[in-house]
Amino acid sequence: MGRVTERRRVLRIRGGAVNTRPDTLVAEEPLEIRLNGRPIAITMRTPGDDFALAAGFLVSEGVLAAASDVRNIVYCAGATEDGRNTYNVVDVQLAPGVEVPDISLERNVYTTSSCGLCGKASLDAVRTTARFPIADTPPLRIAPELLSLLPVRLREAQKVFDSTGGLHAAALFTEDGELLDVREDVGRHNAVDKLVGRALREGLLPLERAVLLVSGRASFELAQKAVMAGIPVLAAVSAPSSLAVDLAAETGLTLVGFLRGPDMNVYAGEHRIDVNGQTGPSSSAGRSSGG
Repeated sequence: MGRVTERRRVLRIRGGAVNTRPDTLVAEEPLEIRLNGRPIAITMRTPGDDFALAAGFLVSEGVLAAASDVRNIVYCAGATEDGRNTYNVVDVQLAPGVEVPDISLERNVYTTSSCGLCGKASLDAVRTTARFPIADTPPLRIAPELLSLLPVRLREAQKVFDSTGGLHAAALFTEDGELLDVREDVGRHNAVDKLVGRALREGLLPLERAVLLVSGRASFELAQKAVMAGIPVLAAVSAPSSLAVDLAAETGLTLVGFLRGPDMNVYAGEHRIDVNGQTGPSSSAGRSSGG
């Protein structure tokens, strides 16, 4: 099975000094996801937590909602012409009686940083397939001061990043800031799928009291994955896309961007951000905070 990191020889130039040395790189390999034996997606990922990744992907596609929806997840033996198992093909077998919805599964998906859908159709697709409406029962309120601490806690938990510098990360926190889980991957969408898939397999969905933090930007795809898992708050250290903001506004997701120290922008769902009695988002975290 593929490793999380690999070693490569590099020419190193520092301060005019030149030498060769081994360098640690993050591994990247394709993963084909099959559903009941049918190929539905290929994603480039960092090997590890492949079953969780496949399960999380199917949560975001509206196929899975509970651990009981899955009969089994297996690596496909004989994945190559010579019969070798590459551990790069995973088959998710549904439990009897679980229906396969038509959404997205008619398209073979090569998963990139884009969502593969466009505009209004994207919003409609998520709204009509979401299993877990985002709710506040009891009301969820997060202080900006607590949010400001989460990127540091995420960075401290990024073990592979320390040796490679080449991984995205996603983490789940409680509403009190306790770290629940963190995953790293060469693809930020894969890191989120691994989190959601692990939560599904442990019977924790919907994640209705959780905060999802991602190390990069907040794309439509990441907002979609948060909504489909019932997560009420998505925070990112960088910018959101316009479609991510539209989706958050339509579904009630709280979307925070440019979360850097005490500064942040709240793009949607500001009612969950406790700003000491202020009724609107703070004006001090302007666009300039994003560089």
